[in-house]
Amino acid sequence: MTEITGLLEGDDILATARAVAAFGADVERLGPGHWRVTGRGGFRQPEGVIDCGNAGTGVRLLMGAAAGYPITVTFDGDASLRKRPMMRVTGPLSDMGARFEWQGEEDRLPLQLTGGALAGLTFTQTVASAQVKSALLLAGLNASGNTDITEPERSRDHTERMLRAFGAEVQVTEQGEGCRIRLQGGQSLTGTAVSVPGDPSSAAFPLAAGLIVPGSVVTVENVMLNPLRTGLFETWREMGADLEITNRRESGGEAVGDITARHSALTGVVVPEARAASMIDEYPILAATAAFASGQTVMRGIGEMRVKESDRIALMARGLAACGVAVEEEAEGLIVTGGPVAGGATVETAHDHRIAMSHLVLGLAAARPVTVRDPEMIATSFPGFVALMQGLGADIEAG
Repeated sequence: MTEITGLLEGDDILATARAVAAFGADVERLGPGHWRVTGRGGFRQPEGVIDCGNAGTGVRLLMGAAAGYPITVTFDGDASLRKRPMMRVTGPLSDMGARFEWQGEEDRLPLQLTGGALAGLTFTQTVASAQVKSALLLAGLNASGNTDITEPERSRDHTERMLRAFGAEVQVTEQGEGCRIRLQGGQSLTGTAVSVPGDPSSAAFPLAAGLIVPGSVVTVENVMLNPLRTGLFETWREMGADLEITNRRESGGEAVGDITARHSALTGVVVPEARAASMIDEYPILAATAAFASGQTVMRGIGEMRVKESDRIALMARGLAACGVAVEEEAEGLIVTGGPVAGGATVETAHDHRIAMSHLVLGLAAARPVTVRDPEMIATSFPGFVALMQGLGADIEAG
C-alpha cells in the first residue's frame, strides 16, 4: 500500500490514476491531494482501452510498466496526445521483447501492446529523455538480466529516486556530463509513503509574474530543488532575477525549499544548450519573461519543444510576435529581444496548457490585456492556476 500526499490533481494525474485502476490496483482518493494506491503484485489484463487523455508522461511510463506482464492492451489518448511520437519508447521496448501494433498511423496512438517475457537491454539515449529512460527502467523490473542505460547528457532522475524509495536497487555511475544507470531484473517493489514536493514547472508561473510585474513579491513554498530540474531558476538568476531560496530541506528523497521572487530588472542571456534537459518544459515561460528583459535572450538546442503537446517553438514565436515582441524562430531555437510589450492580442494555444499560462502571465505586465484561446486545457497540469493567480492580485478572467 502506498499513501500519497501533496498530489497535484491535474487532468494528467487523474487519467493516470484511472489507468492504474484499470490495470488492477485499488485507487482511493482520501482527500484533496491525498490518495491511497494498493497494488496487486503486478499489472492485470484490463477490460477496455487505456485512455490516457493528454498525459504524455503517463502513457509512455505505463507502456513500459505494462510491457513486463503477459497482457495485451490498447493505449489511446486525446487528439493532442495522438499527435505525439511514440516510437522513441516502443522501439527500445520492442528490443526487450514487447510487441506493438499500430492501430492507425505509425508512431502515433492508438497502439496495441503485448508484453511479457522481456529481456534486459543496453541502450544509449540520443536525446535526454526521462520519459524513455523511465519506461525502460519500469520494463526492466520484470525483465531477465540487466537493463543498462547510458545518458550522454543527464535527464531528470525522479524515477531512479522513486524506485529506490520503493525498495529497488538502481545503480547510477557518473560519466562526464552524463551517467550510466543499471537495474537488475526480477526486483519487486514495496509500497511506501510518498510526499510530493511542489512542481518547479508549475511554480514557474507565479514566480515569473513576481519577476515582471512592478512592485511584486511572490513566495512559493515547498518547491522541488532537484538540480536536474532547476535550470530555469539558474537562468533567471543569470538574467539578474531577485530569487531567494529559504527553508531548504529534504522531503521524500528530494531537495525542496521556499522560493521568493521580487520584481527585477532582467537582462537577456544566452542559455547554455546543455541546460535544456533540466528545463525543457519551462522554455515557454522563460520566453515570456525574456520579453521584458533588456537585450536578447537566446534559446537554442530545444528542438524537443516541437514534439510536446504542440509545436511550442512555433506557438511561442507567433504569440510573442502578436503581442508586439521581437522574436526570431529557428529550427531548434528562439531568440527573444526584450522591450515594451504591447499585448492586446488573442493568442492561439493549440490546446497547450503551458502556452496558455505563459501568455496569460505575459499579459499581466503588458500594456494591454492578452487573451488566450482554449484555456480549459490549463487543467491538464495546473487546475488551480486561475484562482491562485487571482489570489495574488492578478486580473485574470475565465471566459
